[in-house]
Amino acid sequence: MMFGTKKREARKSLRRPGWVTLEGGFAVRPCLVEDMSSSGAKITVQDSNTLPTKLRLAFSRDARTGRACEVVWQDGKTFGVKFVS
Repeated sequence: MMFGTKKREARKSLRRPGWVTLEGGFAVRPCLVEDMSSSGAKITVQDSNTLPTKLRLAFSRDARTGRACEVVWQDGKTFGVKFVS
């Protein structure tokens, strides 16, 4: 029996271009959405600037679209985000 293992939600591999919009709808940055589940996503950005804790992730450049997210981990240019309401 394994203790401390958390069942992760199934993630769908996407490798699809996306857009990160920072608070206030400014500073739209391209990203690559590596994979996604109903609760979050893994994204890679081109520059190594740190992302703020709160952002929006969308599949179009329109800042009104997309989902509110919070960064939960970072590994270099790759970030894990969870969807928040």
